[in-house]
Amino acid sequence: MTSSAGKDARSASPETILTHSGRRTDEQFGFVNTPVYRGSTVLFRTLDDLEGTGAPYRYGRTGNPSTQAVETVITELEGAAGTVLAPSGLAAISTALLSVVSAGDDILLSDSVYEPTRLFCRETLGRMGVTTRFYDPRIGAGIANLVTDRTRLIFAESPGSLTFEVQDLPAIAAVAGPRGIAVMVDNSWATPLFYKPLALGADIVVHAGTKMFIGHSDAMFGTASANAEWWPRLQRTHRLAGICASPDDAYLAARGLRTLAIRMKEQRERALELARWLESHPLVSQVLHPALESHPDHALFRRDFTGSGSLFAMVIEEKPRAALAAMLDGLELFGMGYSWGGYESLCIPIHPERIRTATPWTTKGCMFRIHVGLEGIEDLKADMGAALERYAAA
Repeated sequence: MTSSAGKDARSASPETILTHSGRRTDEQFGFVNTPVYRGSTVLFRTLDDLEGTGAPYRYGRTGNPSTQAVETVITELEGAAGTVLAPSGLAAISTALLSVVSAGDDILLSDSVYEPTRLFCRETLGRMGVTTRFYDPRIGAGIANLVTDRTRLIFAESPGSLTFEVQDLPAIAAVAGPRGIAVMVDNSWATPLFYKPLALGADIVVHAGTKMFIGHSDAMFGTASANAEWWPRLQRTHRLAGICASPDDAYLAARGLRTLAIRMKEQRERALELARWLESHPLVSQVLHPALESHPDHALFRRDFTGSGSLFAMVIEEKPRAALAAMLDGLELFGMGYSWGGYESLCIPIHPERIRTATPWTTKGCMFRIHVGLEGIEDLKADMGAALERYAAA
């Protein structure tokens, strides 16, 4: 684990941070990339070294140059006090949650949050005596009406998983801060390139690094970063729980991060073009993408975000499952898979109505989550257009 690399690094552009931060070529015989440091045992030359605190690394589980390289980049991008790494996004989320709550506490969780986060809070934390309540993701300052003297954490995801509501994070933070309530944000969609939750008042930000950070669909990874107030608690919980990321996966994350700005730019533009094209398609009744002018939270998106992600949703007229199979089974470029963030495009049917509790999902039709990769945009349009025609004809 590592803390921020300093003011000079933070003043650099995100692109420069991604390119140069976390690399120490003079310590690596001139090689550009930090090598993979595989190992559990760290040897000490003297008893003083063994019993002292001066050694940068003491045991494989608590970090090595491979993991530190990634921690440094993420910390600088987020403007955080420090970052910990985890073997998956959910592991990062659960570690961050355990850093905040204790038995008897109450959590307010956005009703649009990633489903595994819901399950961890309700089941695992529930067994520990923590209560989870869900709130309307568009509640804004109205969340003050839900806060009790037991509320310890507000967990937001903006835009929301599957349904893409944008939350008024500054308004939520203004309610939480004076009451000593921590605010945690899942920032996997926009990444710190396009959204800065800590600057908007959040205390902890988490990522499914498996997605955009890795970028190549070949590793599981997660990160959690905190401000100065919460960093010691997050760091301590991470160490005590024995959470650690593989050095090989840390290397893949470092590799992915070096091209994150370029990939985000290209995938943002392709996703927006495809979303606009689908919005004008006669078979599509709705497209849910915060960067579209038609999105109900577009003004809030314009205020707080500097760019958009590769993921959005569309709704079409509901038809029998045979039509759905005809549409999806014939896709040539869009794959069917539960992750996203890689270079390949994906499309899966989704059912937010099955998990919502605070705000029932009543939109009619068949809904799809679409991730746009790096294929040619006209090729993607042709593939999706043919799929919609199969759906209509079935």
